[in-house]
Amino acid sequence: QVQLVESGGGLVQTGGSLRLSCATSVASGRTFSNYAMAWFRQAPGKEREFVSATTWSGRSTHYAAAVKGRFTISRDNANSTVYLQMNSLKPEDTAVYYCAAARVSWLPILPREYDSWGQGTQVTVSS
Repeated sequence: QVQLVESGGGLVQTGGSLRLSCATSVASGRTFSNYAMAWFRQAPGKEREFVSATTWSGRSTHYAAAVKGRFTISRDNANSTVYLQMNSLKPEDTAVYYCAAARVSWLPILPREYDSWGQGTQVTVSS
């Protein structure tokens, strides 16, 4: 299992930027670089939705259509941290953002494919 702690959320105006971080702690005998990492978000009254994911190497990434071209996922395996740079934010990006981990070599995009989750960080974009 992986312990995940998100940070970097906050209140920002439309068009602004935020950078989310997800610090990880991996169980003994396992390494962070063996995990696919993803960001999901959940707005009030809505289901949790996929935002972005990266493979263990960082060479492959995937984005939801709603954020492609505005958000960038990256990872620092040396520091066991994954990031989500969010630019050109819109009010519809307002949600709790969750970091997730899966010990797989591909890019899962469904919440049920991830077995470790952080507690979430609130992002609010004002119009």
